Amino acid sequence: MQMTFPVAEAPDDLTADRGRLLFAQESIFVKGVVAMSGLPPADRIEVCFAGRSNVGKSTLINALTGTKALARASNTPGRTQEINYFAQGPDLYLVDLPGYGYANAPLPVVEKWQKLLKQYLSGRPTLRRAFVLIDARHGVKKVDEEIMALLDSAAVTFQCVLTKTDKVKAAERDKVLGQVRGALSKHPAAYPELILTSSEKGDGIATLRAIIAGLV
Repeated sequence: MQMTFPVAEAPDDLTADRGRLLFAQESIFVKGVVAMSGLPPADRIEVCFAGRSNVGKSTLINALTGTKALARASNTPGRTQEINYFAQGPDLYLVDLPGYGYANAPLPVVEKWQKLLKQYLSGRPTLRRAFVLIDARHGVKKVDEEIMALLDSAAVTFQCVLTKTDKVKAAERDKVLGQVRGALSKHPAAYPELILTSSEKGDGIATLRAIIAGLV
């Protein structure tokens, strides 16, 4: 039976409070990693954020943590060129993966990042979930399918987070949701629930916080 991929409901008060308390703790940039040898000790749960360049990963991380500049947001595609680690309290790492789908990045640079991504996704024992960000204005693109296939092969559960949902009208959003659901149905590692967010408006942030808190 094909999964329907419903939209995640807003958490109840108790669950929302767990998420709020987790993200009320101090958020600290730990390090940027360009090779597997540089990864911090696997001493806590971690979740990672993947998405094509300019999908809003850094902005979403800042919204989750309630900070303005923890993760550097940029209008320049491909600025995040390493795996960036952030400690969210003593029990969680938030991991900002390099954006993918750079039309202008040199091929050797892209190949290096792809190799590092594959190594990280297949070899990190404390990774509990990947959040794959999809721009609600555009839906799933070919490069998104590639990262989803990579997560399938690495047996890493991933959950789709639609960003910038405030930028689309309801009818267009429903059309995009249909396209996203169709794409996700092909991927065995896809978690059968969608999260709709707007970092600018704050929509879906409490839901995503609560989901992450449930993984810790």
